[in-house]
Amino acid sequence: MCDTVQTMSGFTPKFKPVSQAGLHKAAFEIQLSGSRTMMRKPSKLKLQPMLNRTGVPALITAIVIMMAGCASVPPPTAQMAVSQAAVDRASSADANEFAPVELQSAKDKLARAERAMVQENYELAQQLAEEAQVDAKLAEAKSQSATARKAAKDSQEAIRVLREEINRKTQ
Repeated sequence: MCDTVQTMSGFTPKFKPVSQAGLHKAAFEIQLSGSRTMMRKPSKLKLQPMLNRTGVPALITAIVIMMAGCASVPPPTAQMAVSQAAVDRASSADANEFAPVELQSAKDKLARAERAMVQENYELAQQLAEEAQVDAKLAEAKSQSATARKAAKDSQEAIRVLREEINRKTQ
């Protein structure tokens, strides 16, 4: 697809659109007499609105990220209460006997979370309270598992005793 225009000097230049990487406007190849060609590129002024369109969103994004980093973390009072309840449940589930390490870890982390709350380091308090809750749940689960194993062992022993008694009576 070439457009030709007759000039006064007698030669006919041919304009042919040429696509260029990174440019939204097409450049034109002008074929002069013989094998010489000349490129005409769009002016940089036409690209300036495109740069403004990509620069402004990037600037807005950077400002939003900076503001999010400065936002304060609210006190994790709900998480502290949940963690304290989890430690209390683990203590009442005989975790002192069956999972003392995990229970002590939960208590220590909860105490550290309380100190972080006093110092208004809410991010650290949140993290420690969550870790204390997980440790307390682990201690409770280990305690329940050990209690269930103990109950199963007691039941098996009772069954063994009953079988022996049945065997004695049948003989």
